Amino acid sequence: MSNNGAPDSWENQAEVVGEKGANDSNELSPKTFSTLNVNAVEFVPSFCTKASQDESPTKSQKSESSPTSSEGSPVMNGCGEGDNGDNVAASASPRVEEPPPVPPATAVAPVPEVPPDDSSPTADSWENEADNALLTEDNNEADEEETEPQEDGELAKKVPKKKPPRVEDTRSKKEHVNVVFIGHVDAGKSTIGGQIMSLTGMVDKRTLEKYEREAREKSRESWYLSWALDTNQEERDKGKTVEVGRAYFETDRKHFTILDAPGHKSFVPNMIGGAAQADLAVLVISARKGEFETGFDRGGQTREHAMLAKTAGVKHLVALVNKMDDPTVNWEEKRYNECRDKIMPYLKKLGFNPAKDLSFLPVSGQTGQGLLERVSEEVCPWYRGPSFIQLIDELPSLNRKMDGPFIMPVVDKYKDMGTVLMGKVEAGTTRKGSLLFLMPNRVHVTVDQLWSDDIEVTSIGPGENVKVKLKGIEEEDVSPGFVLCDTIDPITTGKVFDAQVVILEHKSIICAGYSAVMHIHCAAEEVTVKALICLVDKKTGDKSKTRPRFVKQDQVAIMRIECAGIICLEPFKKFAQMGRFTLRDENKTIAIGKVLKVVE
Repeated sequence: MSNNGAPDSWENQAEVVGEKGANDSNELSPKTFSTLNVNAVEFVPSFCTKASQDESPTKSQKSESSPTSSEGSPVMNGCGEGDNGDNVAASASPRVEEPPPVPPATAVAPVPEVPPDDSSPTADSWENEADNALLTEDNNEADEEETEPQEDGELAKKVPKKKPPRVEDTRSKKEHVNVVFIGHVDAGKSTIGGQIMSLTGMVDKRTLEKYEREAREKSRESWYLSWALDTNQEERDKGKTVEVGRAYFETDRKHFTILDAPGHKSFVPNMIGGAAQADLAVLVISARKGEFETGFDRGGQTREHAMLAKTAGVKHLVALVNKMDDPTVNWEEKRYNECRDKIMPYLKKLGFNPAKDLSFLPVSGQTGQGLLERVSEEVCPWYRGPSFIQLIDELPSLNRKMDGPFIMPVVDKYKDMGTVLMGKVEAGTTRKGSLLFLMPNRVHVTVDQLWSDDIEVTSIGPGENVKVKLKGIEEEDVSPGFVLCDTIDPITTGKVFDAQVVILEHKSIICAGYSAVMHIHCAAEEVTVKALICLVDKKTGDKSKTRPRFVKQDQVAIMRIECAGIICLEPFKKFAQMGRFTLRDENKTIAIGKVLKVVE
């Protein structure tokens, strides 16, 4: 028998043999250990301590550094206190029954058979060792921690495999601003949007020439620019926007998403969906004789659109006096001032501050003057202010909720190799692979892919208009008005809530039992007034002591409202964007309100 001390475990054996080389490996014969009974006491031959001390200095350094060579250890290189093999066996027995958790040298794994060939252990045998360690009670995490301190090259290589690969974070660095174009039908909203895309290079010249050719064939030459946003055939044939058109353009400082809202009163619900996503509203007014008057007088959409934009939470309004190049106007300052002075009092009444929140500009959507570059002095000597794009680029930055829980109301959905949802991120951030809730159904979904304005990214933040591809839900199980949100802090859902409501325009009275359609963020839901709680004085804000039996036009009331189904909403104080709503009935906006508290 050789003079070599028996190792505690196979790892020590590998160290010993690795040190001594292939020549000494013959000394460890397969007969050294018995593996027939795994639970039996391990047989360790005893030799004198002197023999083990005569080993080379490199080996003694190894044994000092190894955790098993501590003084309190029951077995030291196969030699206990005495030469008696029984003592050694007795001292080894507790190790079999209760292996300590660390380090791996002391954990007794089921001992594998010694390979018959006499070659020294290779990297493969180390891998087998690591695999066998997994058979012990230690879990993978402990194993991961244990392998790190070892100084061998092979083990050092193994550790990085367990770390997840770092993903490059792709995300738009510019501030995102959503611009909704609103105003009466035929004021020129789509044409201005198309002209901006043409001027900023978002639509190439060949495409515009194709649109111009097609429009000429239909005797609609002046409409070709609007076709960049009105992609639907019905919209092109009638010259009316039906759905909210989407496009985007960039300046050096900001990324703008254009939302082209329909102007016709039949499509106001679509317009509300567009305004709900906007940060900035552009009210397009036609300066053409007769057209401004029709749009602004009662029954026209200019008033209603401005009011809906304010209710949707738009902070800043830019009023573009369009069609200034029309033969009936011909860039006259008098007509521009007339349009501005007529609409200003109404916008002030809505709550827009002319000093901070309101801007007026003369433009021509058809020729593009006043949009990208300021209007030339020969054409318009009386206006020396900024151009439209220059003005919106210099507006102060918006206050975004970056650190809050993720909230994204769903505007639209479609199927494309999975379920894709569209909407604007209201708060928080999320990234590819995140687990989210789809409320109000509380469905667990995983983010598969993300696009911010058709550009694929790995993370999205507040203010961005995005498309999110999800795993875990079918397209038919989602409706506009659902909300994608955080799993830790999901959005509030409810059916009954208390709200403060301002009655704008309603011929008859409103009492308990009255029903209307409520538009809140991107959701449209039928609601019923359950009870009137009190009236609120417009000037003082005092609440009435008695319950009113009814409310009428221009009154403010606090009422309890019940929805037909469960919807996502938040109290206005907690999160304004999810707590403001409008009530519509018979194609008219009759009231605006804010959620005070969710009852059930």
